[in-house]
Amino acid sequence: MLIGLCGKNAAGKTSAAEYLQKKGFYYRSLSDAVREEAKNRSLEDSRENLIAVGNDLRKKFGPGILADRVLMSIDKDKNYVIDSIRNPSEVAALKKRSDFFLFYIEANDEIRFKRTQSRARPGDPKTVQEFKKLEDKELKSAYKNAQQILEVIKMADRNVDSNGPIPELNKNIDKALQTLPQNFDRPDWDEYFMKIAKEVATRSNCVKRKVAAVIVKDKRIVSTGYNGTPRGVKNCNEGGCPRCNNFTDAGTKLDECLCSHGEENAIVQASYHGVGLKDSIIYTTFSPCLTCSKMIINAGIKKVVFNADYPLGETAKKMLEQAGVELVQIKI
Repeated sequence: MLIGLCGKNAAGKTSAAEYLQKKGFYYRSLSDAVREEAKNRSLEDSRENLIAVGNDLRKKFGPGILADRVLMSIDKDKNYVIDSIRNPSEVAALKKRSDFFLFYIEANDEIRFKRTQSRARPGDPKTVQEFKKLEDKELKSAYKNAQQILEVIKMADRNVDSNGPIPELNKNIDKALQTLPQNFDRPDWDEYFMKIAKEVATRSNCVKRKVAAVIVKDKRIVSTGYNGTPRGVKNCNEGGCPRCNNFTDAGTKLDECLCSHGEENAIVQASYHGVGLKDSIIYTTFSPCLTCSKMIINAGIKKVVFNADYPLGETAKKMLEQAGVELVQIKI
């Protein structure tokens, strides 16, 4: 899941982020891109400069740009805590993920001002009047590209009290986490195995087309195969197949092609290792050709799930249907 943090200056967002990191969350901050840009402009890393640079980036690339950049940098198999969310468009961009939740870290003005005094960061205000004046600039604005923290706060999924000491904040974070739904975006089995087949295709050594197949029995992969020259023959991308390396017109001189198809290799590999394929399912990135379809039928495979149509596959499809093999297309 992705946990976003929002709140006013010195509310305790950093402490919340540090606690979530201890619980296995990876840290990302929308301010990282802002700091990098400020560095490129030879600007001091002050709060006022960062606000100005952030506003400028949003103006040039859109108000959600910082969130978009963070989303591009994260892995789907990890939990993240995302700090420095200051514009409603950033929240909207992050909420495209069903597993994103925004926490509002909340503390009163007096406590927040005392915290700014104790941490003594560059550019932090020295008086309560300066504190409120600076904060007014980031809490709301008539410009959509500027910081609008009050609007962001309204979009929060959970409020987390941060007026007390850090152990109390940590307990409040735990309580908030326990109330969140587990919105896992899990692929169904067909999508799962097809994505694996597409990954297997990256191992292909054919210079014309990369195709792969995965054979599954009882939701367990029993064989994989990708197209390329036979074992012991020079790889296609090293010049092993003259037809492919000459980029011969599609559909011509197929009898001269030295590359075995992905489905063919998956079936042969199963046979090579003594694995029976009766009543299995084959997932292939392209619908099978006529030769591969004959092998699929005779191997006892009961279902073909394919991603894209093979240009010369219509006769093969009719034959598979006649033989009682189920055909399903899913586009990934």
